Order: sequence, then structure tokens, then C-alpha cells
Amino acid sequence: MVEYTAITRVAAVQAEPAWLDVEAGIEKSIGYIEAAARNGAELVAFPELFIPGYPWYIWLDSQFWVMQFQRRYHENSITVDGPHMQRLQKAAADNNITVVMGYSERGGGSLFMSQATIGPDGTLIKNRRKLKPTHVERSMFGEGNGSDLVVLDLPIGRVGALNCWEHFQTLTKYAMYSQHEQIHVASWPSLQMFKPEVHTFQIEVGDLATRMYAVEGQTFVVCSTSVVGEAAQELFCDTDLKKQQMGIGGGWARIIGPDGKDLVEPLKEDEEGILYAELDLGAITLTKFAADPVGHYSRPDVLSLNFNTAPTPWVHGRAPVPAAPRQAAANEDKRGNRLDLADEIEKTLEEGANHREENLAARN
Repeated sequence: MVEYTAITRVAAVQAEPAWLDVEAGIEKSIGYIEAAARNGAELVAFPELFIPGYPWYIWLDSQFWVMQFQRRYHENSITVDGPHMQRLQKAAADNNITVVMGYSERGGGSLFMSQATIGPDGTLIKNRRKLKPTHVERSMFGEGNGSDLVVLDLPIGRVGALNCWEHFQTLTKYAMYSQHEQIHVASWPSLQMFKPEVHTFQIEVGDLATRMYAVEGQTFVVCSTSVVGEAAQELFCDTDLKKQQMGIGGGWARIIGPDGKDLVEPLKEDEEGILYAELDLGAITLTKFAADPVGHYSRPDVLSLNFNTAPTPWVHGRAPVPAAPRQAAANEDKRGNRLDLADEIEKTLEEGANHREENLAARN
């Protein structure tokens, strides 16, 4: 059942990550969790890849040059069930607050652009992966699947989350709207790259996409972003040209109402801090009254979305198990020696042919 009666206070973090330093990143994150809780927030949202920071270096040079950072980035990414995540879960429980954390997830040898939603009791409610990394991100990060497009029915409201340019994906957005999302966490990195030549990467465009999400979906948007400071330039830039391309600042956290209006004054681009706002979910019903894209303002007889929500594992079925004694014995010849591979294949084919003949005879 979808209700619009809750009133909740939310927080959006705008901060510079502890670049490629997972321990410092966890400590900084816990500090913001504690600060948000002290100021009465029931939900706090963090930027995309806040731990261990967005890898801006992948935009600056060749893949060969990029490799100098890659091992360190991998080692400072975290697993969904590891001790670093458990520290974030404990911080959420200790402060009785819901946390949506953007981080680089280490899954085996691969990395994913993930968002973890942790409940106020410390439970990891949902871990989602960015459905499609953007541009050169695809050389570094894996993809999510349909199960990562989910809206959670929480006591504070129906909460969903997306990363960065997922807010440009029309069908992705509609999949979220269709689940009657009420509070949307938009996790972005800083937007200061290639200024002013590449307008698409600037704050104006990111703000436009995020604000349109609120208006299209009639949902509150809690937008959290990173900041780039001199520490990032010193780490990632070995020439003045790269420093110019990378830029400084780029923070643009927002909290937006379902009518597209800012609910709190933004921070400066190079400023770190937290934005707070009180959300009255009843306000959504006024915007839905005019145009509900997944209700009375839709035409499913003309346009509809095919949405596959199933997980897509790399391997289907069970992992191999040790051979049963009978199977092991069948692979031993009379002298107790192991049959070579050619003999095993020939034996398997012969047994298969015998079984087929027996089945045919039984049918006749």
C-alpha cells in the first residue's frame, strides 16, 4: 500500500572524498552520519563513489597511464559483506539513521559503482549497482542488472536511488517511477571537469537532469555530490594541462521538491557540508493530481515498458561437487589406474549410445 502521510527530515552530503584511502573515507563518512543524526535527519545521502572517491584520472590520459592508480583503487574499494561495510552499518545503528552510501564495490576481481541502503537498525537493506557505467567508466567498472532498479518501502517513505547519468536514461527513470517512488537519492560526483569546453559535464546540465527527475516522477530528490580540491589535483594530475582539465570545486548538492523547487539554499561549489530539509510526502499528491506518469497521465495501450527485474548471475546452477564413489570407480580401469582423457570421452560416448538403443527398444 502506498501512503503519502509521512513527514521526514533528510540530509544531503557535499564533501571531498578521502581520495584512494578507504580508512580515512570510512572515518569521514561516519563523521557525516553522526552530524546528520545530531541535526535530526532520518536519512543521509552520500555522493557517487564517495569511498574511495571518483576516479577522475580515467578521464585524463591513456589507459596505460591510468594503470598506475588502478591497483591502489582496487585495494581501497570495499566488499558488500566486509569489515568496512560493517562499520558503516554500525554507525547507522548507533545513530538510528538510514544511510545511502555511494562506494566502489569490490566483487571478486571486478569493481562496481554501487549504492548501499542501510537501515536505522544497521541492516543492509539493499545494495545496488549502476546499471550502465558511463563512457570511460566502462573500462573500469562492471554493470548491474534489473534487480538494481528497486524502490524500497521504508517507514520514512518509498526510497529509491540512482547514480549520476542514470538520470539521463529515460527507461531507467520510468522503471523507478513505476514503483511509486517518493524520496529519490541522486548520487553524483563533482561536476567541474573540462570546464568550459564540455557543457554536458557542467553543473547546469546535472542540475537540470536531477530537477527534471523530481518533476517527471513527482518525487522528492535528495542530491548528494562530491567536491574536488587541491588534494585530488596533486594526486591525479602530473601536468598543468591536466590540472586545468580536471578543475576545482564542482559541488552542487540539492534537495528538490516534487514541483522542481529547491527546498534549501545550496552550498558553494567548493564548500563541504550537509544540506537539510523536511519532506512532507503529502505534497506529492498535489503534483500527482496534475500529471501522474505511471497513473492517470499514462497511456499503456500505446506505450509501455518491458522491465526485467531478475538478477543475471554469470553462472547458472550449482557449483561443481566432488565425484560420488560410484562415478569415481567408473573412471578407474581394472588395474586401478586412471583412464586417460581420450578413453574417458570414448567411454562416455559408448555409454550414451547404449542408453539411446535401450530407450528405443523400450519404446518399440
